[in-house]
Amino acid sequence: MLKAVEKKKAYEDIVEQIRGLIEEGKLKSGDHLPSERELTETFRVSRTTVREAIRTLESMKLVKSRHGDGTYILASNEEALVQPLAAALFSGKDDIIDIFFVRKIIEPYIARLAAENASPEEIEEMEKILREQAGLIERGENTVNADSAFHSVMARTAKNRVMERLLLAIVDLLRRTREEYLVDDKRAKKSLQGHWKVLESIRSRDCAVAQKSMLRHLEDIEGILFGKKKKRGGGLNA
Repeated sequence: MLKAVEKKKAYEDIVEQIRGLIEEGKLKSGDHLPSERELTETFRVSRTTVREAIRTLESMKLVKSRHGDGTYILASNEEALVQPLAAALFSGKDDIIDIFFVRKIIEPYIARLAAENASPEEIEEMEKILREQAGLIERGENTVNADSAFHSVMARTAKNRVMERLLLAIVDLLRRTREEYLVDDKRAKKSLQGHWKVLESIRSRDCAVAQKSMLRHLEDIEGILFGKKKKRGGGLNA
């Protein structure tokens, strides 16, 4: 049954304003929000309304309140876009294999677009990330952040904001699985090798090879993670 819509609540407007500032990059990770009293005066609402807005932003993992120290921005502008998108697109009950399969459809084509559109500066940025990733492996350190950074920059070079946001949402959802995969030194090295192959094809502007290299990279990871359960449709033809 349809029901009468409720008028917008004041705290929702506060949430939208703060989230908008994060998305625009005007509020960055680590920035300190004004005090509760200052927010109350700025928005001309009660402290109860401000607190409800802060609780909502915390549930979205955009801010963090520290007792006696105020409220800080947690998310970057990309994360502010990605987290609500991930929540809207995927359910916690979704099979991780199915989410990975969607990634296999999207990311090889992003690699293809990257080979077509990446600037020399962006290619240099990806190479720098891979060198950092190699250093982390040598020191026995966790590489998941460097791994994520490579995929994030590559997605940006595709010059398609919708595909970029979708991929970042999927990668974020798969973060725990990737952490488990990359904790093994041999797997981390294999992942790095896959990244280098993708980057070399992007550097050479070979769109077809970039697409195939990314698909092969993802299939290698998928085979280790899921084994025989990985089958979900066919591959991609470049």
